[in-house]
Amino acid sequence: MTYPGITLALSKGRIFDETVPLLAAAGISPAESPESSRKLIIGTNRADVRLIIVRASDVPTYVQYGAADLGIAGKDVLNEHGGAGLYQPLDLQIARCRMMVAVREGYDYAGQVKQGARIRVATKYVNAAREHFAGKGVHIDLIKLYGSMELAPLVGLSDVIVDLVSTGGTLKANGLVAVEHISDISSRLVVNQAALKLKCDLIQPVINAFSTAVEREAGYQDQGQAAR
Repeated sequence: MTYPGITLALSKGRIFDETVPLLAAAGISPAESPESSRKLIIGTNRADVRLIIVRASDVPTYVQYGAADLGIAGKDVLNEHGGAGLYQPLDLQIARCRMMVAVREGYDYAGQVKQGARIRVATKYVNAAREHFAGKGVHIDLIKLYGSMELAPLVGLSDVIVDLVSTGGTLKANGLVAVEHISDISSRLVVNQAALKLKCDLIQPVINAFSTAVEREAGYQDQGQAAR
């Protein structure tokens, strides 16, 4: 059944939490928190806006096929998905982290690369890893994992991992060190292109409100840095 309003796809956790102020800027308040509710469809204070809670990796798919009109997904997820058929009007500058190459302490990564050794890489970000190492001319064997990435080098499954790093605390706790920066990651607003045409009067104000909120936050950060 087609929903007459707009549907926004979100994932639980950090992205949802950091999206709440952006929703508020657009005059949207979730009726309940996905952390305390088992509902996968959450209403809002507006009858014409609802949220659906999906896995982070599934957000682009829901938007691409029109099950959601908009969604918020990390650049890492979009790179793996390919972004086909998605309009990406805004970098929301939330859920920031870095995609890094990490190794166990004592592993001579630079030496292995210099010698032209074939490196085993464990990651769930196979497209990003393949592109990165191809650009360096490094031959790799990719091992796809879905979690506990830090374990792979410790038990000999891989030589290195490619994963997202926020504070670096998990790496340190497991005896790993980041050795190479691949890219900076943040979350993007993605929009179904057909929905933007059909529901422009509903979707465009949300995009504009998000854009204004992002610009305002960037201005606060610039003022704070200038005052230091």
